[in-house]
Amino acid sequence: MRAFYFVLVNSLVASVTNTFVWFAITFWVYLQTKSVLATSFMAGIYIGTVALSGFMLGSVVDRYRKKKAMMISSICSLVLYSLAGLVYVLSPAEEFTHAGSPVLWMFIVFTLFGALAGNIRNIALPTMVTILLPEPERDKANGLIGSANGTAFLVASILSGMAVGFLGMYWTLAASVGLTLLTIGHLWALAIPEEDIVHTEESGSGKVDVKGTIKAIRLIPGLFALIFFNTFNNFLGGVFMALMDAYGLSLVSVQVWGILWGVLSLGFIVGGLVVARKGLGKHPIRTLFIANMVMWTICIFFTIQSSIVLLGMGLFIYLCLIPVVEAAEQSIIQRVIPPERQGRVFGFAQSIEQAASPLTAFMIGPVAQFIFIPFMTTGAGVDLLGHWFGTGSDRGIALLFTVTGMIGLVVTMVAMRSHSYKLLAKI
Repeated sequence: MRAFYFVLVNSLVASVTNTFVWFAITFWVYLQTKSVLATSFMAGIYIGTVALSGFMLGSVVDRYRKKKAMMISSICSLVLYSLAGLVYVLSPAEEFTHAGSPVLWMFIVFTLFGALAGNIRNIALPTMVTILLPEPERDKANGLIGSANGTAFLVASILSGMAVGFLGMYWTLAASVGLTLLTIGHLWALAIPEEDIVHTEESGSGKVDVKGTIKAIRLIPGLFALIFFNTFNNFLGGVFMALMDAYGLSLVSVQVWGILWGVLSLGFIVGGLVVARKGLGKHPIRTLFIANMVMWTICIFFTIQSSIVLLGMGLFIYLCLIPVVEAAEQSIIQRVIPPERQGRVFGFAQSIEQAASPLTAFMIGPVAQFIFIPFMTTGAGVDLLGHWFGTGSDRGIALLFTVTGMIGLVVTMVAMRSHSYKLLAKI
C-alpha cells in the first residue's frame, strides 16, 4: 500500500501538470486570437485524440513494466513541453495573435501531445493497482484514483487561469517543465515491486493487437456488454457537455457559474474518498448500476424547475457518483483480465467510451436548437407543459435534460435485467 501511495502522489502531480498546461494553453490561445473556432478545434482534436490513442497507449503499458511506462509518459511530456517553449521563445509575438498562424498551431500541437502523453499514466495506474494490492483492497484504491483525478481537475482549473493572468506563457511553460522534471526524479527514486513482463502467445507481445484484445474481452461473459453500456451512458452524457453551460448561464452570471463549478468539482473528490473508505461492496457491478440509476434519476429532476439551487445540488450528487462508476468498472476489469493484457483492455475501453460524448456534443446542438427550444417557446409544449414547467429557450434545454435522464434510467433498468448483467454479477 505504501508503494501505491507514492505512485498515486507522483501521478497526481503529473496529472495536475498536464491538465494545467492544456487549460492554460486553451485560455491563452483565446486571449491571443479571440477565436472561438480555434479553441473549438483544439477541444475537438484533444478529445478525439484521447479517444483514438487508447488502443496504442494501452499496448505501451502492457509492453513495459508499469514504472517504465510512466517514465516514458513523463519524458515524452518533458520533451514536448520543452519544444513548445523553444517555439514560443524563438518566434515573433505576432505569430501567436491570429488563428491561422502555422507557428501557433505548431506550438499548440507540441503542448497538446505533451498533455496527451500523460494519458499513458491514466491507463497504467489502474494496472498498478492490480500489481501492488490484493483484490479486497483494489476498489478502495480505485476510489483514491478518482479523488486524485478530481483534485487534479480542481487545482489545474484554478492555477491555469492565475498562471496565464499573472505570470504569462513563458513562466507557465517553465513551471510545467519544472514540475515534469520533479515527477521524473521522484519516480526514478521509487522502488516498485514488479515482476518481469512475460508475453505469451495468448497475451500478445505488447503490440497494439486490437483483435487479441477483443478476443480477451469476449472470453469474459458480459464484459463487452458492460463496456458498451458505459459507452451508451457517455453518449447520453454528451448532452450535458454540449448544453450545460448554456443552461447554467441562463440562470446566473458567468462569474457565479465559474465559482459554482469550482465548488461542484469537489464532488469528484468526495465521491472518490467515500469509495476509498467504504469500498464498493461484494458486487461492484451492482454498485455500478445502482449509481447509474441514481445519476439518471437526478437528471430527470434537477432541471424540472428553473432553480440554480436545484441544479447545483443535482450536479454535485451526479459528480460524486462518477468516481463510483469509474472505480466499479476498473475493479471488474482488474478482477477478470490477466495483468499482462490489462493495459490494452483499459485503453480499449477508454477509446470506445470516450468517443461517445464528443459525437453527441456535435449532434445535440441542432436537436436542441430546432426541436426542443421551439417546442417550449412557440410550439405545443407551451400549452402542454408551460403552466408548471415554464417556457422559453432555457426550458427547452431543461426538457432535453429531463428526456435524456428518462432514456438513461430506462436503459439502465433494462440492462440490469439482461443476461450479461447476471453473468458479470456471478464473477
